[in-house]
Amino acid sequence: MFAPPYGAPDGLLHRLRGAAAGRWDAYCWHPFVQQLAEGSLPLPAFRRYLTQDWLFLIQFARAKALAAFKAESLEALRGKASSLNALLAEMQMHLGYCAEWGLAEADVLAELEAPQTVAYTRWVLDRGMAGDILDLEVALAPCTIGYGEIALRIAAHPRRRRQGNPYETWIETYASPGYQALARGAAERLDRLGETHGGTARFASLSATFSEAARLEADFWQMGLDAAS
Repeated sequence: MFAPPYGAPDGLLHRLRGAAAGRWDAYCWHPFVQQLAEGSLPLPAFRRYLTQDWLFLIQFARAKALAAFKAESLEALRGKASSLNALLAEMQMHLGYCAEWGLAEADVLAELEAPQTVAYTRWVLDRGMAGDILDLEVALAPCTIGYGEIALRIAAHPRRRRQGNPYETWIETYASPGYQALARGAAERLDRLGETHGGTARFASLSATFSEAARLEADFWQMGLDAAS
């Protein structure tokens, strides 16, 4: 199994990832991701993904705000506030990126949420409302940490295409030192919360949450592929 540099070897993230290995690999090395790496992904698939990802980010920002509300300390609250502000800035850049692919801001904002987008984002918010900060962080982890791992898997892919790959800027975003540091920080925070919030005693429940999030992520990729068929 691919081993990214996130989290402690005996930490909560590694345990969650190991328990959900099948679903995790199906998400992180989905055919959508492989085709991104090889530059062969059909444009309609990527355009569908981009518009739905914008709608996803709106709900993701709400989940970040919920995490700030549930933060376990003043330091954590400040960290979550900073993370939310960074995400809101990223959303503006996302609209600019959409424009590079012929997607006007008005078109993106007018797009309806796909069933897969609704299913994933509302499920994350539900987990956050029903549980504590650790439940919410585990539900969010496959997105934040998974995209970092996906970029590393792409970099290691023997058929990785760099020159002339239309998706190179997307890949570079998540392979960048800044995003990789973000993914490592999220993993370290998850491990700490596992220690302070009874992660071992609650592992069965947390593992089910992590596994379901990975499945919903894979469904999100598939939604993009289905748009090209």
